Amino acid sequence: MLEIELNGAPHRLAGATLLDLAESLGVAGQMVALAVNRNVVPHSRWHACTLQDHDKVDLVRAIGGG
Repeated sequence: MLEIELNGAPHRLAGATLLDLAESLGVAGQMVALAVNRNVVPHSRWHACTLQDHDKVDLVRAIGGG
């Protein structure tokens, strides 16, 4: 089990990739951006982005407005 920081809070993750994290949070099909250690990872690379213990992950939801 990985120990990461998600939006500034400790988070345990059973999977190993960014896609595993997105699926466990129920946001895999939503309009969100994910950054690992302050680097935005394109959605097309989530499956290949392997997380490590103590990585800092930021999840940002896209919102519309004007």
